[in-house]
Amino acid sequence: MLDLRFHDAGSALSHKQFDHVVAIDGPSGAGKSTMTSALANELGLLYIDTGAMYRALAYYFDKTNLAIEESPELLANLKNLNFIYGKDEHCLIELNGEDLTEKIRENQISILASKVSRLPSVREYLLDYQRSLVAKNICVVEGRDIGTVVFPNAFCKIFLTASPEVRAKRRLEQLQKGGQDNVDLDGILEEVIQRDKRDQEREISPLKKATDAIEVNTDQMTSDQAIKKLAELVSEAAKKANIEL
Repeated sequence: MLDLRFHDAGSALSHKQFDHVVAIDGPSGAGKSTMTSALANELGLLYIDTGAMYRALAYYFDKTNLAIEESPELLANLKNLNFIYGKDEHCLIELNGEDLTEKIRENQISILASKVSRLPSVREYLLDYQRSLVAKNICVVEGRDIGTVVFPNAFCKIFLTASPEVRAKRRLEQLQKGGQDNVDLDGILEEVIQRDKRDQEREISPLKKATDAIEVNTDQMTSDQAIKKLAELVSEAAKKANIEL
């Protein structure tokens, strides 16, 4: 169990300590969570879903009606959170005793997460957590600024992407499988485009491909094909960096 409790930002670990990380970035709906989780399982590495962390905090903002802005109230709330990541195989995220594993996949929470992630205090809070998690493990970490900000010294950086149209179709299928029938493809596509715009244009840690990242477009790939490709890239990078997986 990984207990992610708030601690003083002054204790944050420097990114220079970390090179044993597989950093997988990319836009929403590119398949990062599914493929990264499967990749970590195949390689026997620790998987960290940073997007789930932001969605969990977005759920908290929504549930408590906390204003999405920097404030003393926000800092006080962060300090008092009981935030647990990876409690067991069935519970990915628990916040103040509530299992949010399924609740954070709701579409409105995903949209809200993009707004919450722009707050410097939220990013600093989770940045410290994420670095603490990889202090003693080789990890596969996915998000939007992993290779550029969180772990710029990662031995393997991959930018996983797909066209907005393909990502919207995948998102629609995911929501429908989850029982959400009040969604349509055009609406989802517009949300994907707007989220890309927000993520790319935010001042703090915008979404972008690291200069030394390898881009993998999954438009024409099945999930299995993409995972195989990712595993090959990680293995090659590990050999070059003399890292034993």
